[in-house]
Amino acid sequence: MNTADKQAQSAGKMHLGAFSMSLSVKNLDSSRQFYEQLGFSVFAGSMQQNYLIMKNGNALIGLFQGMFKGNILTFNPGWDENARNMEPFDDIRQIQKKLKEAGLHLSSEADEKTSGPASLMLTDPDGNLILLDQHR
Repeated sequence: MNTADKQAQSAGKMHLGAFSMSLSVKNLDSSRQFYEQLGFSVFAGSMQQNYLIMKNGNALIGLFQGMFKGNILTFNPGWDENARNMEPFDDIRQIQKKLKEAGLHLSSEADEKTSGPASLMLTDPDGNLILLDQHR
């Protein structure tokens, strides 16, 4: 964990994990080619699964064909930008509790009775979807 992450956790702030943009694309192959020209390379996913995760340094862009409408800001609690486990990390249920305590409306929620992988969604004041997607 870097110094900024340690300071955020010690100040009681939420650590949301790796950040990426999840883009709804019309043609996965042409989008892949475009982002490769910008220096991105395929990090995860597959053409057969209709999604690719593209990486350039610590920048991540998810390309998704036919899976959802619009674009989504995505955070992955417990992961860094290389999909490596981070310790310690804020579990999505802890984050969810803080968001609810702050009065934010969640459009989907993690089951608080479970542990491990889960997700939640909310929308910012400008209508941008935000997905918190914990894989561990």
